[in-house]
Amino acid sequence: MPSTSRTSAARAAARPAQPSLRERTRAAMRAEVSEVAFRLFAEQGYDNTTVEQIAAEAGLSRTTFFRYFGTKEEVVLGRLGEVGHQIATALAARPAHERPWDSLRRAFDVITQTDPDEPEQALNLIRLLNDACALMTHQWQKTQGWQSILVPEISRRLDDDPAGDLRASALAASAIACLNAALDTWTASDGTTPLSALLDQAMSTLSELSA
Repeated sequence: MPSTSRTSAARAAARPAQPSLRERTRAAMRAEVSEVAFRLFAEQGYDNTTVEQIAAEAGLSRTTFFRYFGTKEEVVLGRLGEVGHQIATALAARPAHERPWDSLRRAFDVITQTDPDEPEQALNLIRLLNDACALMTHQWQKTQGWQSILVPEISRRLDDDPAGDLRASALAASAIACLNAALDTWTASDGTTPLSALLDQAMSTLSELSA
């Protein structure tokens, strides 16, 4: 039998590495600056808000701001990258027997399950992305980044060869397109119809057409 010390070492090696104090501090500061920035964006608009204003409001110098965010756009778009990983985690947690299309729909609950009584925070983010022209290309790139994150899990569920089968890529791209269509309708209606219902409608439409 392995010694106690070897067993403990093996367990320690199996555990995921915990973020360092420096990494946790950096994440907390990024979150604080992001909160300040979004408040200013909501009050005076994205284009009218400068890095200097965000930094001053957060109690930072302009130089220190750039230690946490490479650009003003990154404050907004950084959230999209985080959301993509949250969706991928939710997708991987879905039941193995579930249809990949249904698993994708449920994974998007990460986005659609907003507080129905307080939809303004989510609406403000989407409006910000739509209104700030400089961000539109970056938003598209981020959502396509979601596709690359989601494809491996979908492919695994389909028992596909990721390098040789296009079905996983087609499913991920189609689901993201449905999400974007639902988000456009949701923001146009000022959130009067639940985003989850709009996404159900969009994804059901494609499911029916392919039946």
